[in-house]
Order: sequence, then C-alpha cells, then structure tokens
Amino acid sequence: MADINERQMKMEAEQKLRKATDPVERLRLKCLARGVTGIKGLGRVFRIMDDDGSKTLNFEEFKKGLHDYGVATDPAEVQAAFTRFDKDGNGTVSVGEFLLALRGPMSDSRLAVIEQAFNKMDKTGDGVITLDDLRGVYNARKHPKYLNGEWTEEQVFRKFLDTFDAEDSKDGKVTREEFNEYYGGISASIDDDSYFDLMMKNAWKM
Repeated sequence: MADINERQMKMEAEQKLRKATDPVERLRLKCLARGVTGIKGLGRVFRIMDDDGSKTLNFEEFKKGLHDYGVATDPAEVQAAFTRFDKDGNGTVSVGEFLLALRGPMSDSRLAVIEQAFNKMDKTGDGVITLDDLRGVYNARKHPKYLNGEWTEEQVFRKFLDTFDAEDSKDGKVTREEFNEYYGGISASIDDDSYFDLMMKNAWKM
C-alpha cells in the first residue's frame, strides 16, 4: 500500500514541478519527488543545522540546508523562498513555519482518519506501533518475499514499519508523530479530502 502511494506521489510531483513557478511550491514538489518522507528529511537537516536551538535559520544556513539536501538548484528560487518567510526582515526564517508551508496544514477530517488508522494498528494502546502490534493485524504471509522464502514474517513486519521512518532513523517503532508526518507527506500531494479519506479507509480496511 505504502509503496504504491509513494510511487504515484513521486511521479505526480515530478509532473507538477515542470509547470510550477512559485518558489515555495517548487521546493515542496522537489521534496515530494523524493518520497513521503522528503519534507521530514529536510526538517531533519534543518534541525541538525540549528546549533543554538533557536528553531530559526539565517540565509546562509537556509541555503546550505537546501543545497545539502539536494533541493536547491536555483539561487534566485532559494532567495525568493527565504524572503517569503523572513516576514519581519530580520534575516532569519522559522524552520517550523517553513516546513508547515511545504507540507500544508491537514484538515480535521484528514487528521481524524489518520488517527483512526493509527489506533487500529496500535493494539496495545501505548502510542507506539511495534512488531507485536502488527501480529494479527497485518498479514505478512501474503507478502511476495515471504512467499518465496526470502524474508521471514518478522522481516516483513520490520520492512513495513521502516516505511514510516526517514532513512537515518529506522528503529522498528512508529510513534504517532511519525505516522502523522508520513501521512502529512502523502496529504501534501492530494488536493481532495474525500479522496484522501477513501484512500486511507481502503488502505487500512476501516
């Protein structure tokens, strides 16, 4: 389910990027073209660069972060995006506000269906989805790599959980925040609330 959503999202983002002209929209689409954790990954880069914990970046830090993450190709585009968020003209941008603009706020209906899906998976109700939660909820035995003997049931579960993490933070556990961030990435590529709701309900059999 997740792989299909991700492939479709990457393709749609790349198609839209060819026509987009707004600098913030272009950065958003470049992140989405990297997958559902694209925006989350950029946030991680920015947080690492925020040495003093101020949750703000100056222009050089902002530019370096976008460059290091591979989404800054045009200096004018970077400058325009920075200027958009340097609202008081003090030479810094709020990391949180910038990332929210890239992801876009989710409607209450989207948040509610994401919450419903998380609660279905979190059998123990402790706010974290683990391998134990998946047993009896997610059928690993239908996975192609289980069927051909390449993976064990536990390896299928672990791969499923890894889907919700960025590449550098795979720990076999999915928190509510990580689950929300993952679907925030998917939500950013879907304009229609009813379609998002249908996708979630079909994916999680709700």
